[in-house]
Amino acid sequence: QTNNFNSYCANAINVCNKKLQIYIRKYLKDKNYHQKTMTGCRAWRIILLVVIWKTTANANTNVEQIYSNDENKKPFEPNKYIYSWTGPNALARSALVERQERLQYNCELESSEVDIDALNPESFRNILVDDLHELLYCYVPKVACTNWKRVLMIATGKWPGNDPLEIPADQAHSPGTFQRLNNYTLPEIEKKLATYDKLIVVRHPLERLLSAYRNKLETKHEKSAKYFQTRFGKKIVKKYRPNATEESLRNGDDVTFHEFVDFITDDTENGTRNEHWRPIYDLCQPCIVNYNLVSKYESLVEDATEVLERIGVTSVKPSSSEPTSRKLDRYYSTLSYKQLRKLADLYKLDLRLFDYSLEDVLGFSLA
Repeated sequence: QTNNFNSYCANAINVCNKKLQIYIRKYLKDKNYHQKTMTGCRAWRIILLVVIWKTTANANTNVEQIYSNDENKKPFEPNKYIYSWTGPNALARSALVERQERLQYNCELESSEVDIDALNPESFRNILVDDLHELLYCYVPKVACTNWKRVLMIATGKWPGNDPLEIPADQAHSPGTFQRLNNYTLPEIEKKLATYDKLIVVRHPLERLLSAYRNKLETKHEKSAKYFQTRFGKKIVKKYRPNATEESLRNGDDVTFHEFVDFITDDTENGTRNEHWRPIYDLCQPCIVNYNLVSKYESLVEDATEVLERIGVTSVKPSSSEPTSRKLDRYYSTLSYKQLRKLADLYKLDLRLFDYSLEDVLGFSLA
């Protein structure tokens, strides 16, 4: 118990004060959780967190008052020491640390957006567990998740070779290949979140959205696309295309990007529930899970090399994915200002938390 307590304390101290408040509120509100798992040990753990919370409450209030006014918002400043590192992958190592610090900083600013009452074990279903290397990986569709799953299959002995590209994509995504965090008990979830490395790979939300559309709805004669065209395409054509032809209504394989955006931003349709275009914030809970490995699609290979070295996997070489940025203008130029505003609102937390902007893709910002 002493070792567990020390580990728990070390993790708690490293987590930002706002996150401590979130954890405490969750513990105090979830009666079923307490009925099943509350012990003397857990009780004084929570008391400890409450003490930490109380002693920092005034400081938090002052910070929130300052940050509530955009004019007074303090800009993010990374620790200078990370830029003094040297070595073959020092730049990627520095970038990973800076992104972790930036994410924690941005989560503090966006604390009012965190819906603690919506949390449950299913909130962690996209987090895969690698007990061998003590790694949690939140996979995000359309952000190199197939390649990362392949790499982890090799690293955990689920594939005999060393080349990730040899592994069929459907096998990498097969149910049961990896354990998911939501399948564990709550005490086990808590322990893994406190002690394991936690990896998330992010991408500009508008690039990711376009990649999902092109792969799942625009592509013809592909097995995976046919499923999405049947499930979503027919519905989209029927609702958003006046005077649709019988063939389009029957096949759903000619959905335009304009129609697709109407669907996912329609409040009456719950169009964002599918994980391929659901916001990363909803999939991975980045302001609850303290990710210490924040990789970006734009520097995928460099980041992956550093992450694999960090967890002790040196025999696997990561591979890159084809970028879609050069195709963005052709698609986003078909959208109206109103549609762009809706997309900005839908993905606002992904944009803010991971330091992306609409201008990166559109070439201009929305007033």
